[in-house]
This record gives sequence, structure tokens and C-alpha cells, in this order.
Amino acid sequence: MLTTSQLEGYITANLACEYIKVLGDDGTHFEAVVVSPEFVGKNMVQQHQLVYAALGDRMRAEIHALSMQTMAPEKWAEINK
Repeated sequence: MLTTSQLEGYITANLACEYIKVLGDDGTHFEAVVVSPEFVGKNMVQQHQLVYAALGDRMRAEIHALSMQTMAPEKWAEINK
């Protein structure tokens, strides 16, 4: 069963993140907040595609569902004033 810290590690190993928080309690369904400079200039779909690419085949094998909030660092800073 996959843990939230393992999932965070998989994402950060393949995507530069300024902030990441993954929640989930059943090992297959997760919620994540991912803030990355790689998201600058990209729309939400493109940002999610970068996270899926970072996870690779794990999305098909280990993760049943991943709900995401993704944003560039500037947006994150604006929200967290």
C-alpha cells in the first residue's frame, strides 16, 4: 500500500516543487497540493500533466485516484499572504 510520503517522494524526485502536501488514508486515493516553478505559464491541464508525468506508470499501477491543486509559486504566495 502506498503512503502519502512515498507519493510526495515520487513527485519530488521528478518535478521541482517549492511546496507539496499529499493527503490520503486508504493507500490508493489521494489529494495533493503541488507548487512548482515548472508550472509558470502553463494552464491547469498542463500542470496536471506534469504531475502525472512525474508519477509515470504509478498512476496506472499503484494510484487509483489523485485529486490535485497545482499552482506556480507566485499564485501560492498570493494565496498565502
